[in-house]
Amino acid sequence: MINLDGSVIIQIINFVFLIWILNILLYKPIRGILIKRKEKVEGFEKSIASFDAEAKEKNEAFDRGLREARARGMKEKEAIIEKATEEEKKVVQQINEKAQAELAEVRAQINREIDQVRETLQSQVDDFAGAITQKILGRTV
Repeated sequence: MINLDGSVIIQIINFVFLIWILNILLYKPIRGILIKRKEKVEGFEKSIASFDAEAKEKNEAFDRGLREARARGMKEKEAIIEKATEEEKKVVQQINEKAQAELAEVRAQINREIDQVRETLQSQVDDFAGAITQKILGRTV
């Protein structure tokens, strides 16, 4: 059986004193360090979350800018193609008009030459007819 005498009270006081000393010297500093470490980790987690959100925002802004730039590029490309098509039509029309004018000029030149040849032949027809008649009849007409 256990005897309870005065040493038990001394041991209890000794135990409480030891807990108090350990609390002051060991547990409170360790708890303080753990609290600071927890606050630091939470701060890092908040920083990571804010950096992650900022990175997502910047990535979305970059994607938006890229889409806008592509859309502007396509519009400019379409405008350039449309302008080039119009310019091509103008050039083709000018070439066509020039070709038509040259064709009309060539036809007029051919018609003038035909008229000249016809006049020349008409004047020679009488001479040829007389010469042929003279050869056929054998006498001068």
